[in-house]
Amino acid sequence: MEQPGYLRIAAELRKRISSGEFGIGDQIPTLPALAEEYGVSETTIRNALALLRNEGLIETRARAGTRVRERPPIHRLTADRYRNKTGVPSTPFTRDQQIGWSEYRLDKRFEQVDATAELAALFECEVGERLLARHFVFNDNDHPTQMSTSYLRWSDVAGTAVADPIHEPWPGGTQAQLASIGIRVTEITESFTCGMPTEHEAKTLKIGSGVPVLRYTRRHIAENGRIVEVAHPIVRRGDTTVVDFVIDLED
Repeated sequence: MEQPGYLRIAAELRKRISSGEFGIGDQIPTLPALAEEYGVSETTIRNALALLRNEGLIETRARAGTRVRERPPIHRLTADRYRNKTGVPSTPFTRDQQIGWSEYRLDKRFEQVDATAELAALFECEVGERLLARHFVFNDNDHPTQMSTSYLRWSDVAGTAVADPIHEPWPGGTQAQLASIGIRVTEITESFTCGMPTEHEAKTLKIGSGVPVLRYTRRHIAENGRIVEVAHPIVRRGDTTVVDFVIDLED
């Protein structure tokens, strides 16, 4: 079955971008020019460009035409990112991004919620238990790079500085927050999925609707085996995120 024309042209333009023929910031030829070059209608070209735009490869601005969009660098989520070995103010996010504290901005919104059946299963608690929901958008040099909703048990944090968003961002992140109220975390679990972004995720992270996202669920577990925090989900763009695991086979 013959491939639709706009898909074929999108593939060729994608190849020209990846090869460097059209570099970062370069202007893509106009609709009439591309239509003449490929021998198709402007509608076909417009559909091909819309596909590349949704993938985040190009952007169109008024009076500036269509240009190749700058792509963010690849970031690696390392296995030891929850350990702060530097002694300077940092969080797992700043260590992931390899940025300093002054380059980090956290947008936040706190609210109290009742545990849904899904959250109760993750916390291993009763449905309806009161939780503190912390909605975060993590910015690297004012660019939104990660978003998450982190839940804490209200019975653990009520009346403490941890429940007040004025203290965010908190050096050391969630582990340091929990330690400040006498909760020692001894284990962290993560589970990953990927998929296409929701409209809200694409808008928040400023990515095209065709850019996949990585979603993961993190749980902080205290020394008594009690689950004290659930982040569900943490969301990052999937095309520039690499997750590294270290598997120690020594006893």
